[in-house]
Amino acid sequence: MSELHVVILAAGQGTRMKSSLPKALHQVAGEPMVEHVLRSATALTPATTTVVVGYGAGALQAQLADRPGLQFALQVPQGGTAHALQRVEPLLAGQSGTLVLLSGDVPLLRAETARLLLATHRGAGAAATVLTAVVEQPYGYGRIIRSAGKIVGIVEERDASPTQRRECEINSGIYAFDLAPLFDALRTVAAGNAQGEYYLTDVVAAYTRRRLPVETLIVKDPREVRGVNTRSELSEVSTIMRQNKNAELMAAGVTIVDPATTYIDEQVEVGQDTVIHPGVLIQGRSKIGSSCEIHASVRISDSEIGDGVTVNNFCLILDSHVADGAAVGPFAHLRSATRIGQHATIGNFVELKKTTFGAGSKASHLSYLGDATIGVNVNVGAGTITCNYDGQKKHPTVIEDGAFIGSDSQLIAPVRVGKGAYVGAGSSITEDVPAGALAVGRGRQTNIEGWADRKKAERAKT
Repeated sequence: MSELHVVILAAGQGTRMKSSLPKALHQVAGEPMVEHVLRSATALTPATTTVVVGYGAGALQAQLADRPGLQFALQVPQGGTAHALQRVEPLLAGQSGTLVLLSGDVPLLRAETARLLLATHRGAGAAATVLTAVVEQPYGYGRIIRSAGKIVGIVEERDASPTQRRECEINSGIYAFDLAPLFDALRTVAAGNAQGEYYLTDVVAAYTRRRLPVETLIVKDPREVRGVNTRSELSEVSTIMRQNKNAELMAAGVTIVDPATTYIDEQVEVGQDTVIHPGVLIQGRSKIGSSCEIHASVRISDSEIGDGVTVNNFCLILDSHVADGAAVGPFAHLRSATRIGQHATIGNFVELKKTTFGAGSKASHLSYLGDATIGVNVNVGAGTITCNYDGQKKHPTVIEDGAFIGSDSQLIAPVRVGKGAYVGAGSSITEDVPAGALAVGRGRQTNIEGWADRKKAERAKT
């Protein structure tokens, strides 16, 4: 089988986006558009993948820097789609096989559709195969022109006649090409059109004149080839992607109480029999286990939630791990690199940062635990603070298994509370507490008899 090469066009600014950000970096369902396109491209297992960059090239290359083997072609200025593909020729010199051309602003294209396009192209032995769609409102898209059922050309909206504009079959901008005749054909393209650009669509007409076989594949779901040119279209495409994700999860056994208000990114995994309530946002590469319950108005980002976990209302969980059977919230905040053990409880208004919280331990109310290692079956009373920052450096707190921290305690790091030790309520602990000991670090209470009555009498005289 001949080699496959993928090219993604991502050089445009997208002037109608009204943004200094390159269009392909605007996010759809939690990821830049170009990342979605690259995922479909990767599924084809190409020999080479090239991204054509132009406006904001540095930002695009930085975004994609961690992708091994990805190569870039620079298109400056942007002179149209044919001009963009010409910039790729030096990178593919001496190569043969098939080139699949994708667009960096068409993020809904499924890998299955890209595979079908490739199979159709190879099966027909075509010089070019165009992915098309039939839509009710084709405004803004190039129209497919056919004769006796065969494609003979593509006319851009601005150059189309009134009759041609009534056609409802559109060009998606996604193609498969035989590499052999492609770059010679590109050199014959002229810029004699309303925009003064070099259109890739003219290659189709050139192939037809030369009697090179050109095929089409009509996509079943036209939404797959929706391009993004405005903020409104960005929102619409994001909505479609999230609807598709929610439908996929529900088909796999996840209960989503209100899909319209549930926002789950494309790469998120959710286990069977988990229930997700309204207003939930699950982002990045988060993994939610089975039989969990995620209550309303929760945000989870790049975190792993085990099986049977309950996350109560209004929690924020970022870059953290919550083990099986734990309960979090309401109003809890788990910050970067926090790990919650099995069947642990993190309750109302508790915040953790870079903290390991052991199995069966509890912090049920109004606490801050930062840079701490907390053992199993520890009880952390309401109002406890690990004072981890001295103004210059962060310091660790260690609370060993079975310890009991009384309410309103301050643990002045670095400090260690030993196994089974107790800290009396209201204490400020500045030294290590031995295992099994009781530590009380508070001022002695003094009662002044009759003080309140005397004050009331004094105020009554004035």
